[in-house]
Amino acid sequence: MTISQRGLTRRQFGASLASLVTVAATTARSEAALPTIDTHAHVFHRGLKLAPGRRYAPDYDASLALYLERLDRNDMTHGVLVQPSFLGTDNSYLVECLKQANGRLRGIAVVDPAVTADELRALDRAGVAGIRLNLVGQPLPDLAAGEWKALLGHVKAMGWQVEIQRNASDLALLAPQLLDHSVTIVLDHYTLPDPKLGVADPGFQSVLKLGVTRNVWVKISAPYRNGAAGEDFAKQAYPLLRNAYGLDHLLWGSDWPHTQFEATQTYAKNREFLDALIVDESERAQVLASPRQLFRF
Repeated sequence: MTISQRGLTRRQFGASLASLVTVAATTARSEAALPTIDTHAHVFHRGLKLAPGRRYAPDYDASLALYLERLDRNDMTHGVLVQPSFLGTDNSYLVECLKQANGRLRGIAVVDPAVTADELRALDRAGVAGIRLNLVGQPLPDLAAGEWKALLGHVKAMGWQVEIQRNASDLALLAPQLLDHSVTIVLDHYTLPDPKLGVADPGFQSVLKLGVTRNVWVKISAPYRNGAAGEDFAKQAYPLLRNAYGLDHLLWGSDWPHTQFEATQTYAKNREFLDALIVDESERAQVLASPRQLFRF
């Protein structure tokens, strides 16, 4: 069949073809422009005041300049700074770094449950997108207490997230309580199941069921925090998490500067492990871009 028999002149056919080429080129540019976001890193220096009762404090500096260099060297467009537990609720250095980064970074703060709404709004304006509950070695909070109800109400109103670091068996109990407050939840480091049980940990299996809520995200970060066989565990856990949560609810994080694991870990090593974990480039690109809306980039 000729062009004219199809009802198209050569000029119309040429215009149609040009349009298709333009659409294809625009799509290619859009895919190429997908952000690559590192959702878990820490910055600090030895001159900062340390929190009382801290479990650990580093004896080196992890500056903003060093972190930005790691992002550039590993082709990451954006990053998220998580307040280190050893700095407590003094988020001033975190805020300072967010301002210096001019929108390239977002922050996750640590706050006292009695924090005021005005203080939270100031953090929000600085680029903070949520609060972190690092509950490792800590008692579980009473979320029914008045100050917690007020804090979670503020978090919900601002569209923030609650990021939690805790073992999977406790997350299976705590996460549903947080969901009752209608807040968005992010679970750290593959949800930290019992290293001896790995994916067979009943707590991890329970956490998989939270994917159906569509209000919980999981960080596939720091496999080394899941025991000596952490990378093997991660390779078993990833397909289960992908099937339970979907690619758009998984977040990659470098965990730089790998506190307490500095001797064995580097940024490049963790970025390369992601390539081994998610072999499909398109799938990997989706995971690296999925934090865009959650962190309001």
